Amino acid sequence: MDVFEAIGNGGHEQVLFARDEASGLRAIIAVHSTVLGPALGGTRFHAYATEADAIADALRLSGAMTRKNAAAGLDFGGGKGVIMGDPRAIKSERLLRAYGRAVESLGGAFITAEDVGTTLADMETIARETAFVGGTGRDAGGCGDPSPATARGLVAAMRGTARHLWRSPELEGRHAVVLGTGKVGGELCRLLAAEGARLTIADVDAEVVEGLAAELGAEVVAPAEAHAVDCDFLAPCALGGALNAATVPELRCAAVVGSANNQLADDALADALAERGVLYVPDFIVNAGGVINIAEAVGRPYRAERAERRVDGIEGIVLELLERARAEGVTPLAGAIARARGRIDAIGGLHARAPRRRAGV
Repeated sequence: MDVFEAIGNGGHEQVLFARDEASGLRAIIAVHSTVLGPALGGTRFHAYATEADAIADALRLSGAMTRKNAAAGLDFGGGKGVIMGDPRAIKSERLLRAYGRAVESLGGAFITAEDVGTTLADMETIARETAFVGGTGRDAGGCGDPSPATARGLVAAMRGTARHLWRSPELEGRHAVVLGTGKVGGELCRLLAAEGARLTIADVDAEVVEGLAAELGAEVVAPAEAHAVDCDFLAPCALGGALNAATVPELRCAAVVGSANNQLADDALADALAERGVLYVPDFIVNAGGVINIAEAVGRPYRAERAERRVDGIEGIVLELLERARAEGVTPLAGAIARARGRIDAIGGLHARAPRRRAGV
């Protein structure tokens, strides 16, 4: 991989490589854009196969955060941090604090929070070295675990999608297939069960998925088969790339509404989905509940009611996006990208002379 070429092609502002020999920290922080404000994005802790994979993930995810934050109407740009390694094997206080010093060295250009492989407790450890952390506990002035807000936003997105497809926001009786039952996927299943939806679930962790199925009365399928189940909603809630050249022809859902980042292996697949009559609601629109929640705790006192109201607003954003895309004859992905770009063009540069806000911790 030509790193500088990849950074340039993605339009990134800067990329930081951080290392701490004693703890084994090897981290990458990609700041894609600060046009709308400080780059806000999570820190992923994952055992990447190669350094090139880690770099590619940081660059891809940070660009997606720019889209997500802009489309959600937030005054933040996009960034992402990745820590290389198995968090179960190498995570330590020293490693997390060393990472916190790396975040601090960016001077507020990047504000981080939880992601795959990191927890609220990790964020509070990182916050011992930097104030630029938005995902701390409520007793420390933060928003707490963002996973419930992400799941709440997914339900709102499904309601908006249902209004577009069936002219009713009701989810009772709708069949949802949830692929990945971790923190977000598991909470989504519980919320959908409470709405009266029919559930089919899948996860690589058989013990977790069987327990959740017993709790909610859900059906279980193998992860490799979940995408092909006949359903109303397919919700990819694990890692990205679930929609690819092999799986798209096998889809039998009315709509894809899931929390996983970068669900499309290639953006061109949005056209293939439209040709098959599958409504793909862009992931960076529907999974914005978590970052909306985190943003409410940055630079001001956190108010849960205010955060929930903004997360619930995803329903209206989705409905408007889908209706406009249909009227203009474009895919929802094209419409969502235009929405994000439009906000950047309209607001970009307004914060350029303003001092950076300190994150609440």
